[in-house]
Amino acid sequence: MFRVVFMGTPDFAVPCLAELIAVGTDIPCVVTQPDKPVGRRQKLTPPPVKVLAEENGIPVFQPATLKSEDAYEYIRSLEPDFIVVIAYGKILPKRFLDLPKIACVNVHGSLLPKYRGAAPIQRAVINGEKVTGITTMRMDEGIDTGDMLLRVETPIGENETAGELFDRLASMAPPLLIRTLEGLADGSLAPVPQNHNDATYAAMLSKDDGCVDWADGCDAVFSLVKGCNPWPVAYTQQNDKKIKIYRCEKTKIKTDRPCGELYIENGKIYAVCADGVLHICELQAEGSKRMSDTAYANGHSL
Repeated sequence: MFRVVFMGTPDFAVPCLAELIAVGTDIPCVVTQPDKPVGRRQKLTPPPVKVLAEENGIPVFQPATLKSEDAYEYIRSLEPDFIVVIAYGKILPKRFLDLPKIACVNVHGSLLPKYRGAAPIQRAVINGEKVTGITTMRMDEGIDTGDMLLRVETPIGENETAGELFDRLASMAPPLLIRTLEGLADGSLAPVPQNHNDATYAAMLSKDDGCVDWADGCDAVFSLVKGCNPWPVAYTQQNDKKIKIYRCEKTKIKTDRPCGELYIENGKIYAVCADGVLHICELQAEGSKRMSDTAYANGHSL
């Protein structure tokens, strides 16, 4: 069985680590980000990958940086066949890429070369893509520029949020990773260079990315709301108050109301875009709880 150093941090990486454990992989160490403060109380919280590793008795290494000599020497001493990297959160220095006997392998949440970068799943939904997938690649010094190994495609659901797609892609990744490691180990898998001319970049999201511009039109706003759920959440302003929008749906309603107006009609909330009207299904007004539009309409005005 392979000897694998696993490097990952968030929920997206957990199913692959779980699969490696399940098939009996020799995992001498899991490398993950340091524990971070979370929530209003800023409680120090371990990454999901660390939790799974400790539950299975796997040593955990949480270096503040990979640039230190200690970090390099420790990973080198483990003599891995593979280093598997999934949403680790830091770029690996070149000398780390040369450590494993076979390869450094990355699992990425897009159909490369499209959507390289930190937020491929969210950006694909925001941009209204109909299809996405998982790609495994042999890592090089660039950001998601390495030769492709295997990939699997999947349609994006009409109403599927980035969070829902995130979970679904994470569940699709483990068998692809196992096939990738086996194919590299026995020589049956030939890396395929990416066409860099077709590459796009998926920058990390910020809170400002959730700001709705109603002039963009129904399709664009609809995709933005899906792509920003669960974070940073799409929002608009009304009377200097922020209103977060978690879910909406398209309608065939015609109106003479001005673009950007939110209004209540028959217990439902609607928003006027440049080319039509969206039904706001779930929202959260500043200082209030997240709720359905019907519940909000019962006690509020717009």
